[in-house]
Amino acid sequence: MVGPSRRAPFACDPARSRGRRHPEPESATRTCFQRDRDRIVHSTAFRRLKHKTQVFVYHEGDYYRTRLTHSLEVAQIARSISRQLSLDEDLTEALALAHDLGHTPFGHAGEEALHACMAPHGGFDHNAQTLRILTRLEQRYAEFDGLNLTWEALEGVVKHNGPLLGRDGVPVRPPLPAAIAQYGREHDLELATWPSAEAQVAALSDDIAYNNHDIDDGLRAGLFELAELAAVPLVGDVLTLVMQTYPGIERGRLVHETIRRVIDRMVQDLIGETERRITAAGPQSAAEVRALGRPLVAFSPAMAEHDRTLKDFLLRRMYTHYRLNRSHAKARRIVTDLFGFLLSEPDCLPDEWRARAAGPSHPVTARLVADYIAGMTDRYAIAEARRLFELDTGI
Repeated sequence: MVGPSRRAPFACDPARSRGRRHPEPESATRTCFQRDRDRIVHSTAFRRLKHKTQVFVYHEGDYYRTRLTHSLEVAQIARSISRQLSLDEDLTEALALAHDLGHTPFGHAGEEALHACMAPHGGFDHNAQTLRILTRLEQRYAEFDGLNLTWEALEGVVKHNGPLLGRDGVPVRPPLPAAIAQYGREHDLELATWPSAEAQVAALSDDIAYNNHDIDDGLRAGLFELAELAAVPLVGDVLTLVMQTYPGIERGRLVHETIRRVIDRMVQDLIGETERRITAAGPQSAAEVRALGRPLVAFSPAMAEHDRTLKDFLLRRMYTHYRLNRSHAKARRIVTDLFGFLLSEPDCLPDEWRARAAGPSHPVTARLVADYIAGMTDRYAIAEARRLFELDTGI
């Protein structure tokens, strides 16, 4: 059943947006949240997601998810949920498309390496990097840096996993990334509150998408077998049901049918649990959603446990598989070597980056080098390492 097209009273309303940091005339053809989504899609950072690792580095196969295909899958799930809950679909989609813009090449392995390199300079956090991209690093418009998104979009990107500060102002998970703290002083994103319902939907849609699609990629890569999934709650139940319903079904169809049904069960559970919470809390505005002190959008306790169990299975059987460990070790080495070299030799940065460096080993140069490396695709980082470290390779 398709949900009603009206907007719930607790949804974000583009007509009541808190606006943009740099005032602009409104579009005659799009709401402010539609415009946010479109700016994200047209950004350089979004295009680069095509060749950034989700789990597998780009050269390991053409059929594995990348950050781009993952983001599109998250957006599809998030928009469907948002429609059923009568939220603003455009804001939800914008947040889903933007949530991974700050990721480094090579996925979490690249982020771990860059965070270690940046430890003396405030560390590195992909969520904070997304904010930097959206407010500073994208330089496309004549009158401002960044994309000048609405307050609701920036808030949702920064807080989609929940409040960053307690009511006492102490970071929930210290330390608070410097980029977020600094921006918050200039443009208050209310870091101690929960985000909008749209941002909460985008966050859980991310979980639904990567859990299920990592099953698909893990099976395709031969990291585990279907028989092992039979013991995983929820997934095993659905797998058994599909095999009983379609005896002799070929493997590829079996995998897809299982995954799509697991996604549907998770989506339906999330909608049902969220509707129960809406009935209990009765929020009448987006501000009341933020002030609840707890999430409005959630899985039921049983589904939350299934989600944790599936994550544990993927951690044991996929994310720490020796083949991925080898790939991740090489990725960390590339990022570490690039950072160390460029920090000590900033004159080797491309001209537009070198002009903003402050000398070898300077904190300003360190953040500049981190921005440069974080913006790389997997294949560009590999090629740059070859150019810098292999003497018989052209510059």
